[in-house]
Amino acid sequence: MQHDLQLRAAARVIYDNVYPPAYPAPFSFDEAERFGTVEYRQAVGVAQDARSDLAAQHDQLLFAAIL
Repeated sequence: MQHDLQLRAAARVIYDNVYPPAYPAPFSFDEAERFGTVEYRQAVGVAQDARSDLAAQHDQLLFAAIL
């Protein structure tokens, strides 16, 4: 995911919020990315879902503005 910096940043924020320092994940985000852990893949999936939802909302707002 090195080529999609926005998606990677979103996944990092999600990962860091799901696994805060008080309840750390077994790996740092960078290690989880390198090893492709389940936690990393879940964070990426949530980031992709969020991006899709935000894009759909943006499209709806554009459509509403046209009407």
